Amino acid sequence: MLRNYTIGSDPELFLINKKTGKVVSAIDKIPGTKDAPYKDDMPEGFGLQTDNILAEFNIPAVGDIRRVLAAMSETEPLVMELFNYRFHTTSNLDGHTIGNLLLTASSEITGNLSDGIEALSKVFNLKGKVVPLTEDNVVLMGEMEDGSIIEGEHHITQYKDKIKRVYYKEEPTPTKAAVKAIEDADLIILSMGSLFTSIIPNLICDEIIHAIDRSKGEVMYVCNMVTQPGETDGFKVSDHIKLLNQYLGEHKVDIVMANNGMIDEEMARRYESLEQKDPVELDRKETRLLVRKLIVDNFVTVKNNLLRHNVMKLGMHIFGYLLEKQE
Repeated sequence: MLRNYTIGSDPELFLINKKTGKVVSAIDKIPGTKDAPYKDDMPEGFGLQTDNILAEFNIPAVGDIRRVLAAMSETEPLVMELFNYRFHTTSNLDGHTIGNLLLTASSEITGNLSDGIEALSKVFNLKGKVVPLTEDNVVLMGEMEDGSIIEGEHHITQYKDKIKRVYYKEEPTPTKAAVKAIEDADLIILSMGSLFTSIIPNLICDEIIHAIDRSKGEVMYVCNMVTQPGETDGFKVSDHIKLLNQYLGEHKVDIVMANNGMIDEEMARRYESLEQKDPVELDRKETRLLVRKLIVDNFVTVKNNLLRHNVMKLGMHIFGYLLEKQE
């Protein structure tokens, strides 16, 4: 996902990931910012309901794009609640969201996903612009540690063994807008999220990697606070960076933002027992050898009994870094 903001002498900031709603929220909370176009270059998830839409209408998955639109909208809260409403029935509508159906219908009416997103953006008074990575109906593939080849993100994440690598069944053709957004960026942010199924899918497209290599913008990674089962078990901060660098081209991660706050013991035990997730250890010495700048803070916050990044602190550090570069 890419979002562009303007401060002072107009540096351009872009976020790359599938599910960067938290970072988008962090940016939104910074006073005195002037919004510029928002762009989303993330390949979508492949859940069961989304698979049905893919099969019937032959369009890229829309679930995560729906969430981005909801996060960026300035319309009434009830409208966004309706947009995200998920049906719970015994019919074929079960599991579908109104937003996914609207995105699919809008794409059908306008002729393609990009124009469909633009049309809905006007309806929901979006603060910026969302652009998909590709108009192709891409399928994520996973090679597992046991040698198995799994097709589709949903099945990859549900598989019993660890992920060795991911790739696309067919090489996607990125949109020109997505490539240009990266090339023009002053700061490219790889946001928190599942490495193999949220971030790396943006980095297994040759044209995107070449765009990052050509961009003058530095690459910042916002590291996860907890590990992801089957993807980053036992990973420290440096391990996350090393894995991302394997998929990046000549331009590796320049800056990493990592948590140094303590996670409540009871919550840590709950995450470990129920979700098999452990706190990510900040190994400062090894991390500093990999990046030009390490930004640390206590990003731990709890919302609805769930562990979350403190979006205000994230936003302050991101824009503090941009302002520092201008001095």
